[in-house]
Parts: sequence; structure tokens; C-alpha cells
Amino acid sequence: MAVFSRRRSEATPLEGVDVVLADLDGVVYAGAGALPWAVESLSALGERRLGFITNNASRTDATVAAHLRELGLSAQPSDVVTSPQAATRLLRTRVEPGATILVVGGEGLVVELEKAGYVVTRSAEDSPAAVVQGFSPDVGWKHLAEAAFALKTPEDKGGIPWIATNTDWTIPQARGIAPGNGTLVSAVHTAVGRLATVAGKPETPIFDEAVARFGAQHPLFIGDRLDTDILGACRAGIASAIVLTGIDRPKHILAAPAGSQPTYILGDLRELSEPYPAAVTRDGVTEVRGARVRIDGPDVTILAEGERPIDLLRAGAAAIWGTGRAIFGFRVPERLYADPFHRP
Repeated sequence: MAVFSRRRSEATPLEGVDVVLADLDGVVYAGAGALPWAVESLSALGERRLGFITNNASRTDATVAAHLRELGLSAQPSDVVTSPQAATRLLRTRVEPGATILVVGGEGLVVELEKAGYVVTRSAEDSPAAVVQGFSPDVGWKHLAEAAFALKTPEDKGGIPWIATNTDWTIPQARGIAPGNGTLVSAVHTAVGRLATVAGKPETPIFDEAVARFGAQHPLFIGDRLDTDILGACRAGIASAIVLTGIDRPKHILAAPAGSQPTYILGDLRELSEPYPAAVTRDGVTEVRGARVRIDGPDVTILAEGERPIDLLRAGAAAIWGTGRAIFGFRVPERLYADPFHRP
């Protein structure tokens, strides 16, 4: 997927973009605090509309917007597209409003379901019509057990639907990387042997909602994970940028399979407004602003590191992706996936 060479070297990632859609955890903040340069960079978008897409189901759109305003961003609840909203929209196609729904999760999920006319319960004994599961730091064994009790019968044998807001394995926090909703969904899956239907990233409904809500013609999505953010944007046909302030690291980017390769690789959000260099490949050598990487059979060789680590990573990624081969077929020098970039 030779995405780099399609842009002029003097163009920034923002050129031609009318709406910037940003993930939150690992892009804007980690825990309660803003990530370095995130607020300043997103506040400098000019006339472009700024929206937010989050898989985190623990908070309402109003709570998220209030948090963003505290950090210095101008945000209203309508600017925030959440996975509970996507899950509720998906639930409507399966269960009529008015039904009782067993919720595993926090306020963000409860508010959206009640707003849509559903009755929320925490007990399988209330004969729920479906289980909807989302992340909350307060979810414990008892909540997961109730979900397992409600889901004991497979859906194809008369059991009820099971919808997960998302299956992110991890979530960035101020103290480090913590287990995400995917680990909790997996616990229920292990108990009942069923798979949940996923509403949030990397599935497309949450992106479709954002594009429609903001009237986007040429959106750019910014995320920190390949398996949810970038894969989802690619599925939705949206240009994407991965920023190295969250979960995925240089070694993950180099190994990104087709369909999960971002349009842009950013060290931090300041680079949104910087000219994005084209990757030029000649005679097996890929160059990005003086960083040069050669592919010779199974060997990846650094010929020149260039002046910035981000350009070396961009060159390495373009070179490896351009072969169409999986990363395990290469011998990659450790220097290529060095990680001097900020992370929580």
C-alpha cells in the first residue's frame, strides 16, 4: 500500500481536510491529563471541524466534552461520538426499545440505553432481552458472572443477543497501560463460548455516524492503535494518521498488515501542521528526508538515519509495506524500531 508517494512533499496531513476526527485515549489524553502538544495542535485547525470518536464506554458524551473543555479544547457533547451510541444504534436493529437490557459497564452506556427507551438491569434474573457490555473501571467478577448467566444459551438456539461496545485489549492511563474492554469481553467469552457483536472501532458504524454527524467530505481520523483505529478508518474509507503517543509503537507500525496501514505516521500532533515528506523508492532504496532504507531479499538495511527518528520510521514502513510481505519474512535492525517517542 504505497500511500506516501501519493502526497506532494510540501503538503501537510491537513491539506484538503474538512473534518478532523480524533480518538481520545492515547491521542488527546492519558488518564485525566492531556498528552504533550495535543491540545495546542488540535486547537490550531483553523476552519476545520473537530470531532472526537471514542471506544471508551465508561463516560457520557457530556462528561467527555466537559473533560475536553477542562483541558482547553472547545467541545460540546454533540462533538463526541461514543461506542455506547454505536452500540445503542446496533441494538435497535435487534431489540425494540422498551425491552430490558442487562448492562455490563458504566454511566456512558446506561445513559445512552435509557435515552433510547430501554430498561437497564444488572441482573440476569430479570430476563433481559440482550446483554450490552462496555468498559468501566468498576466492572468486577459479579458483573461478568451476570452476563455469563444471561448468555448461557447460544443465540442460534434461542439465546439473547450480546453486543460489546468495543474489544480494545488495553487502555492508556496516566500510570501506564491497563486492561481494556476486550479483556473483560474475553472473560465472558471464555465462560460461555460465544462471540459478541462489536459496535465500536474497528467496525464501521461508529465512523459512519461521525461522518454523517459532521457532514464530512474529506475527513482525517487520528488514532493510536492499528487494530482498532487504523483498521476501522481503512474499512470506512477514511484517511488516517497514527500518532506515537499511545498504545502502538514503531515495531507495530513496521509490522502493519495491508488494511491497517495509516496514511500518515506522526510522532506527536504537532506534525499535523508540518509538511509531510513523500517516500521515494528507487532501486530498492526508500528515502524520506535523508533517511534511507534498503530492502535486499530478507534483509532490511539502514543506509542513513536522517535527522529525525520519525523520518527513519516512515522510510522503513514505506519500504517494508511496499513489498507486500509480512514482517516475519525480514531481518529488521533493532535501530529501525527504536522508540524515542513519548508515550504514557
